[in-house]
Amino acid sequence: MNPLSDAVDTLGIATVWTYLGLFLAASLLMVWRLEALLDHGLEGTALGTLVMPYCSGLGNLIFVALVAGKKDHGAEVLTNCLVNNVTNLTLLLGLPALLWGLRLGGKKSASPARKSAAKAAGTEQQLNRLSLLLTLAAVIFFSGVTWALGADGQLDATDGLVLIALFLFWQCFQVFDVLKHNVRTRQHFRLMFYVDVGIVLIGAFGLYTSIDWLVAWLSAQDGAFINAGNLGWLSGWLMVLPNALLAFFYAARGRADITYASQVGDGHICIPLCLGLSAVLQPLAITPFFTTGITVLVGAALLHALCVLIANGLPRWMGWPLLAGYAWFLIAGLSG
Repeated sequence: MNPLSDAVDTLGIATVWTYLGLFLAASLLMVWRLEALLDHGLEGTALGTLVMPYCSGLGNLIFVALVAGKKDHGAEVLTNCLVNNVTNLTLLLGLPALLWGLRLGGKKSASPARKSAAKAAGTEQQLNRLSLLLTLAAVIFFSGVTWALGADGQLDATDGLVLIALFLFWQCFQVFDVLKHNVRTRQHFRLMFYVDVGIVLIGAFGLYTSIDWLVAWLSAQDGAFINAGNLGWLSGWLMVLPNALLAFFYAARGRADITYASQVGDGHICIPLCLGLSAVLQPLAITPFFTTGITVLVGAALLHALCVLIANGLPRWMGWPLLAGYAWFLIAGLSG
């Protein structure tokens, strides 16, 4: 029994709008307290690559658990993961780039009184840039390994275990990187860090409740597009709503480092973790659409890596090629 859904039923407000509101409210609660973690022992890129992915990608993990064992389980999970990752690296970085630009680091100051602080900030920005490049390289590597494992036409339980192991190794690397950063800067996790993590977990429970109801509702629909056959697409777009909040919130505040890292890091939850878990539960058949999605995903990751290397971020005009790539992905997937 779920006390939250029971309360909604008791109030007589169990509608799709209520649960969409709950989904967004839980997401905003998590974003609010994640912002506070910046003051409690996590720097920007670590927050984006280690903590935010679990929160923004939690919906995808819940989706895997909810649809496990159902008919067409594999096709739904594959579509959900591809929609999530491709949307993150194209639409949700392309639009903020068009509106504000995504430049890593602020403007240089000529004030002598600020030279020391500017030098320290410059060093931190260089470290964030290298961390982001490493995360983009991981996207390309994980996507390539997943494509190679599925070259025989499916991802089976053994392939799934390999993908999960890759994810766990990557997370161990990220944890030790954060610990090294805190030792270097003599930072410690304060008491409020754990309090905020607890609040984030409350938001996660709200996410679970809302997604559970919304997936059941979508599965029961028989509309022209909103129906059980398009559950992978519809759930994928639903799951990227928290990512969209993060992208626009931090891009508007000029924190391109967190905007970038949160969208790129979130992809690791889907590929390889969600696909790995799903393959362990039931073999996933590889479709031509999966190859198209992986191609768009790797192409977008390479484009971002080049922009970070050459332009120290994503120039505004580069938003257009990313949106074009997303349009191609939609046409290829929805017309197939």
